[in-house]
Parts: sequence; structure tokens; C-alpha cells
Amino acid sequence: MPSFTAPGLSNDAANEVVGILQERLSALNDLHLTLKHIHWNVVGANFIGVHEMIDPQVELVRGYADTIAERIATLGAAPRGTAKAIEDDRSWSDYSIGRDTAQAHLGALDLVYDGFITSHRDGISKIGDIDPITEDILIGQTAELEKFQWFVRAHLESYTGELTHAGASGEKEAADAAR
Repeated sequence: MPSFTAPGLSNDAANEVVGILQERLSALNDLHLTLKHIHWNVVGANFIGVHEMIDPQVELVRGYADTIAERIATLGAAPRGTAKAIEDDRSWSDYSIGRDTAQAHLGALDLVYDGFITSHRDGISKIGDIDPITEDILIGQTAELEKFQWFVRAHLESYTGELTHAGASGEKEAADAAR
């Protein structure tokens, strides 16, 4: 339990927020590593466009992790940004696609964003009544991540508005359908 926290928050409230933020920090660290993995392993006809589209996402997600870590510190706790922390906090599977086409990676990445954004929204709903400052941080991050998901989906969408991988339940299935 922190010995101090932000003014207006009890130590118990700060502790609850920190628990949620630590999981979000690990998820953000995992997401930026996943995005970099895709950046390094994408091949095929749309290689350069996707390769270059991913790097700004990596940088923004790394910045989001920094913001969350600094918020944890502001609340009086110690952020854990190690590989072990990611593994300990992980409730999701590791990214499962290696070297593959741009379309395959984008199909899988869309599902990654689905899960990540849903869990960020869950954090927003849990924190909302406790700490509006932290809620605001997560809302801003979620808005940008939803925009990135739109960029990804624009590569996967048909002229009728259908996603190539609609209904896929896992990354490999989404990648196969998007190829």
C-alpha cells in the first residue's frame, strides 16, 4: 500500500486504481512489442505501407505505457515494466503469427485491437467512479487506439463494408481469412 497518493484519493482507492493500471501497463508493453514484431515480420504486396503504418503506432503505445507508469508512480506505487511483469499480468495469449503477409498480420492485429480496446474500456468502467483523472487518461488512449484499429480495418474492408476475417475467433483463423 502506498504511503502517499494523489490529493483527494484514499490509499485504498489508489491501491485499486494502481492494480488496474499495472495490468494496463503490462498490456501496453505487450502491445508495443507485438506491433514491433508485426513491423519486422510483415511481407508481401502491401509490405511498405503496413510496415510504415505500424511504427507510429509503436511509438504512441510506448508513450501510453510511459504515461500509465508515471500515473502509477504519482499514486505512490512502483510501476513494474519488466518482461516478468508482462508475463505475470497476462490474461491473454501471446501473438501467434510469424513471418506472413500484410493482410494476414492485419487480420490478426484487428483481433488484438479488439481484445486490447475491450480491456482498456473495462479499466475505464472500473476506474470511472474512483479516479476521474486516470479515467480521462484511459479514455484518451482508447480513442487513439480505436482510430488505429480503423486504419487496420481499412486494409481489410471490402467495398460493401465487410471485413475479410469477420467471425474469426482467433488470430490464426483471422490471418487465414484475411490472406
